[in-house]
Amino acid sequence: MSDLLFARAQMGFSLAFHILFAVAGIALPLMMVIAEWFWIKTGEDTYLQLTKRWAKGAAVLFAVGAVSGTVLSFELGLLWPAFMKWSGSVIGLPFALEGFAFFTEAIFFGIYLYAWDKVNRTMHLVSGLIVAISGMLSAVFVVIANAWMNAPVGFKLVNGLPTEVDPIGAMMSPAAFPQVLHMVIASYAAIGFLTAGIHAFMLLKQKDNQFHRRAFGIALSLGCVMALAEPVTGDLLAQMVAHTQPIKLAALEGQFETERGAPLRIGGIPNVETRSTPYSIEIPKMLSILAYHDPTAVVKGLNEFARDLWPPVMWVHINFQIMVGCGSAMALISLWAAFLFWKTRRLPDNPLFLKAVILASPLGCLAIESGWMVTELGRQPWVVHGILRTSKAVTPMPGLWLPFTTFMLVYLFLAVIVIILLYRQVSESPNIVVDEGAGNA
Repeated sequence: MSDLLFARAQMGFSLAFHILFAVAGIALPLMMVIAEWFWIKTGEDTYLQLTKRWAKGAAVLFAVGAVSGTVLSFELGLLWPAFMKWSGSVIGLPFALEGFAFFTEAIFFGIYLYAWDKVNRTMHLVSGLIVAISGMLSAVFVVIANAWMNAPVGFKLVNGLPTEVDPIGAMMSPAAFPQVLHMVIASYAAIGFLTAGIHAFMLLKQKDNQFHRRAFGIALSLGCVMALAEPVTGDLLAQMVAHTQPIKLAALEGQFETERGAPLRIGGIPNVETRSTPYSIEIPKMLSILAYHDPTAVVKGLNEFARDLWPPVMWVHINFQIMVGCGSAMALISLWAAFLFWKTRRLPDNPLFLKAVILASPLGCLAIESGWMVTELGRQPWVVHGILRTSKAVTPMPGLWLPFTTFMLVYLFLAVIVIILLYRQVSESPNIVVDEGAGNA
């Protein structure tokens, strides 16, 4: 295994680990604030207990996310020095703003956790809202930097170097808005479904437990609304990719031939030797419609590009299929939930539905992991699309297998600790039983 592959593997594994804590830092504080708002509005003690439980869980995830995020910042400089030297002046601003958002989040999280008896309810709620907004903004600024890597703007290229740099212009990359919107909504959907699945599991055992009913209702509502919004953001993102990274679009769909009215492929395994995608189900003209909103639009195939510019087509296509499949399943369950609520005017809690939510609970996180694989693998062989190759950006330091192995073990240890702590949080949750009428709320 070459040093380049070790560097890419270490960065990829670090990102895959950290991103789960990042999305929790976006969504869980919002759920925490919603629960506190219900407590202030209703005076119901169940919401207060739920708020404090979710706050403790968010604190654990925030702490581990801060550690893994710090490691990532070091890895950018140690593993990819040429990239940081080349692009630092262009995309340094969003990284600086991310640091500011992180510190704001940490400060107000401290207030939120330890000032229950020191500030009034409104100010405490506002501090939680600032935590939720800061966590979201941290993700926004990081995704803006990644969007620039996919569609670099805000500078002029002279002799291979960026000049006349416009940091604000760089943040306005055509990929920025659709990527940010898609990622933020995916985070709310993923954590909403994951949390709903945990409380659905507890409700199967304790159907009258008001604590889990309230938690399930908030988490499911957030997850379902965002899961239904996600396909809209995916449409915006697909159009952006079609215009700025046509080779990535071709890899996503296993599209080898340039074709007018190109079909959308469901499933299939691209074969780069035969330049075909067998075993797929094709929906005529749908790719042209989704990418360009025109059933007769021409979609460039991989054969239009030099072979050394192709990303790993099979892995890009498979991960894209996983992402879309997970998102579609979540959207269908969301429609089911909406139908049940419309029909009964109460929280959907029949055993079959609860079991479906439990099965779907990890799908959002799986979709996010697969989606980032698509984003990063689909840009290869470039670290900055069309300008700086990944092979030219990696560190010349040999022996990268050692830090790779070390960080793998560290992340594994952290994962075990987090699982144990969160398990205790859930297993020790209160059993609040109310009368039958209130339980049906």
